[in-house]
Amino acid sequence: MADPQPNTPSRFREGPEPTLDAAEPPYNVDAERAVLGACMHNGDVIDAVRPILGEGAFYRPAHETIWRALLTQHREDRPTDPIVLTELLQQQGDLERVGGRPYLHQLADASYGTGSAEHHAEIIREKANLRRLLASAIRTVQRAQEPGADPEAIRSEVEAEMRAERERALASGQGRLNRFAKDGWSFVKETGADAEPLWGTREKTVWAPGESLMIVGAPGVGKTTLAHQVVFARLGLQETVLEMPVAPSRRVLYLAMDRPRQIARAMDRRVFPTDEKILRERLVVWEGPLPATLDKEPDLLADLAAAHRADTIVIDSLKDAVSTMVDDGLAVAFHNARMRALRAGVEIMELHHQRKATADAPRGQRPALDQVYGSAWITAGAGSVLFITGRAGDPAVTLHHLKTPTGEIGPLDVTHDHVRGTTTLDPSKDPAVLLRNSPGGLTARDLAAVLFGGSDPERGDLEKARRRLQSLVASGLATKVDGTAGGAGGGQQTRYYASARHLTAVG
Repeated sequence: MADPQPNTPSRFREGPEPTLDAAEPPYNVDAERAVLGACMHNGDVIDAVRPILGEGAFYRPAHETIWRALLTQHREDRPTDPIVLTELLQQQGDLERVGGRPYLHQLADASYGTGSAEHHAEIIREKANLRRLLASAIRTVQRAQEPGADPEAIRSEVEAEMRAERERALASGQGRLNRFAKDGWSFVKETGADAEPLWGTREKTVWAPGESLMIVGAPGVGKTTLAHQVVFARLGLQETVLEMPVAPSRRVLYLAMDRPRQIARAMDRRVFPTDEKILRERLVVWEGPLPATLDKEPDLLADLAAAHRADTIVIDSLKDAVSTMVDDGLAVAFHNARMRALRAGVEIMELHHQRKATADAPRGQRPALDQVYGSAWITAGAGSVLFITGRAGDPAVTLHHLKTPTGEIGPLDVTHDHVRGTTTLDPSKDPAVLLRNSPGGLTARDLAAVLFGGSDPERGDLEKARRRLQSLVASGLATKVDGTAGGAGGGQQTRYYASARHLTAVG
């Protein structure tokens, strides 16, 4: 008689239990090919990816053989190109086993840049770790299925294997706990703390290497106009912005997330036919939203830079890159994305908005960091913050340096040329010009009143003015006459005069 319930759960469980033997092992052959090809192009990449990969990371035996050959060549300071590798593998009797000369040249012809090699190596390492864990799991299943298996013995063996796996990952140098660690001397002397600024001078730095630059302001005050001039200077199409030098970049990735057509029109104001070659080769523009917000995918910014071989990223604008700007947790997550890109050697410039409540503040009023829209952690993680005040569409605006790497810039009264897309300084606020036009000299209080406004400057403003006058003295453009202490007859403030050299140079 037929079983009236042939599909009961108990009947599904009859017969041998499935094992893990048929499971597909984790691997990524494309990542393996990309890393090997990058190492062939540039032997220095081997030093970067070797600590990440550790031992036995490649899934394909042929790739592991090629990797060993690369290590041999690099260790002996020899070339790592496919021609030399072909000779070495042929001498070892391994050439045909790895696919022959055509396969080596195929690996070298991969279109991935060397800048992506570390990210691809991380993929290889993760797959290798998963394969080891899978192999351990299979062994555990097999031991558990043996007649007379002892659960306590199996548990002890599993714990020992996991402990050994963890120690191996940490000791090999590939683990996440030590990949970015370095000794104190190297950190202080080799991290680039003494590097030249990206924009500005050592005494007055607007944008420092390894630190993000944020340009803040209401819509229409010229954030994009100013940013584009810095971008074109990074591309070598001009040398200075606001009369301050800008260091060149290899390749710029511009994230045009906020109204890309308007960004294109703004750029077009200062693009000429002679710029075509540079713009095609060294400027990449991403139009519209990113695949994910940076708070959800903290590696996305670094990955984008690696994919496009860019050493500079412009985020236009921050509100389009993060889910929300007011949540402290998401702000910290965005900062992690920012720092991961900076750690990978990518310089970052960010365009951002101010709080609406302060957008119509009276002209000349000094802004503060708490007027920047969003969580305080957004600006806390930035290296430099420029704040532009003025009315939308007004060619005359004021630039304030709210967060400084070294030496405060401004406040600077600047004028936007909306036809040409350029920005120039108002010479009437230049301390050197003011001093030259003051035969009776200037005190720190006099200069502070002009630069920062008000008849009774704050103590901080007085100190900033004094430092600027002192810098003119140090450069030989001014002389200083020390004041006298007060008393019954009152004292005299220290006064600064244009030097004869300064007057002669101008005359």
